[in-house]
Amino acid sequence: MTRAVPVTRRSKALSQIGLTERIFTSAEDRATAAAIDAGLTEVEEGILREVAFTDVVANVTSRYLLSAGGKRVRPMLTLLTAQLGDGIVPDVLTAAQAVEITHLASLYHDDVMDDAEQRRGVPTAQAVWGNSVAILTGDLLFARASKLVAVLGERAIRLQAGTFERLVLGQLHEAVGPQPDEDPVEHYLGVLADKTGSLIAAAAQLGVFFSNAPREYEEPVMLFGERIGVAFQLVDDVLDLSPRAEETGKVAGTDLRAGVPTLPLLYLRRQARTDTDAAALLQRIEADLASPDGADLPRAIEALREHEVTSITLAESHRWAEEAVAALAPLPDGTVKRALTRFADVMVERTS
Repeated sequence: MTRAVPVTRRSKALSQIGLTERIFTSAEDRATAAAIDAGLTEVEEGILREVAFTDVVANVTSRYLLSAGGKRVRPMLTLLTAQLGDGIVPDVLTAAQAVEITHLASLYHDDVMDDAEQRRGVPTAQAVWGNSVAILTGDLLFARASKLVAVLGERAIRLQAGTFERLVLGQLHEAVGPQPDEDPVEHYLGVLADKTGSLIAAAAQLGVFFSNAPREYEEPVMLFGERIGVAFQLVDDVLDLSPRAEETGKVAGTDLRAGVPTLPLLYLRRQARTDTDAAALLQRIEADLASPDGADLPRAIEALREHEVTSITLAESHRWAEEAVAALAPLPDGTVKRALTRFADVMVERTS
């Protein structure tokens, strides 16, 4: 049963990714959507309280990316999987806040690692204040998330610690690259499972944990979260090549420019071993990336966007989404299962 949550202002999160219209369709589903939307409003207000600092500088920097927007995918999943139990009870709201603050903290660190110029349509924190401030702001947010999780008890602390370990290992493995005996594509997919999938999986698990849902639902939602996280990131790899910066919030080829491998490029490298056209495009991209001004890089990025490796990447994202949905088989039929299935569709069909 879902606890009634007063709606003080409509959360932007659901409308941003079309969940209300595209995921919740029947009258029963819409009732759940209203509860989740109201819950997200409470989560948003709670996050604003939690990232408030008496220190003037910390208070500004910690709210910077939060105020830039975001889809709030992770807390939405926590509130949704909580419908398998007692619904949106206070501990579920706390867990949802903690998981989004953890995600927010990771963005500050990711942008430093990637030397990214934009995030969510605004200059990144390190572009505004420098690397040291951005890193320390991320650390502050991780600390705030940990304080929230500590209130929830040992079970949440263990999940948070394990997830944080995977986040760091994923970033580390991305930074050092595959070992000589590793396949670059398989290595990359493992990085995505750690860097992106682990936190989405934790978000889904927390909803089950703190709504007192049956324990047997934990593994299905965990597998769903990890797999949909990989699918989500693979779509991002395709969107990284998009020329529509006003939709994606990033300049086309941001990851490529930062030296971050994406699946289209990894597939192109694989094809280049036996395909002269792929080899020529790869050589062109690498030359443009190495060029001091990179004036020809936008055209090379466009060529990569039109190459079949990008379509193959999109197909791979759909395969991961299908496997995510397959993991939901043990869940009871009903609103949650339907919504998670449609959620998977939304994640791989998005344009931003």
